[in-house]
Amino acid sequence: MTTDRRELLFTIFPACALMCTRASAAPAKHKFSEKSEMTYEQVYQFAYGGFIPLLKNLAEELGKDKFDALLKKASSQAGVQAAKEQTKKLGKNDLAAFMAPMKTNDPFYRHVLTFEFVEDTAKAAEIKVTECLWAKTFREANAADIGYAAVCHGDFAYAPAFNPKMKMIRTKTLMQGHDCCNHRYVMGA
Repeated sequence: MTTDRRELLFTIFPACALMCTRASAAPAKHKFSEKSEMTYEQVYQFAYGGFIPLLKNLAEELGKDKFDALLKKASSQAGVQAAKEQTKKLGKNDLAAFMAPMKTNDPFYRHVLTFEFVEDTAKAAEIKVTECLWAKTFREANAADIGYAAVCHGDFAYAPAFNPKMKMIRTKTLMQGHDCCNHRYVMGA
């Protein structure tokens, strides 16, 4: 029979254990920090469900072309900022560091994308994405154009911001209705 420390303390030293437990108890988590029991798909529906209609209204108000250009610009700027923060956090900016989350079975990517590596060398990496929760979410809301501008377009700015010698080449996206996304990252001179 195994006895954990708390059980032993409560059995042998009840008064002390009670006092020690109260004195050393970790502060209670705030309700905002508690885990929800939502699926990734429910999280995306919750996060984007009210946001997409807002963006559609803005597109209508500003005009499709102007809105698209503004959203792509904002997405690119956000991509640059995120890449700079990522390289600072990692302390390196080579292709291996860039691809590490995709290779390490990161829980986030594992739940929102289905992909395979088509190429993986020190100079080039290509990923074929066949399922994407962003694409599914925006396409089901008839907002693929907004999804592309807000989510996909920033990828082009992210890669060279992560490493100025890196270029992303992509000719297909699920968001735009293709059969896959073909993310190819190439290290140049």
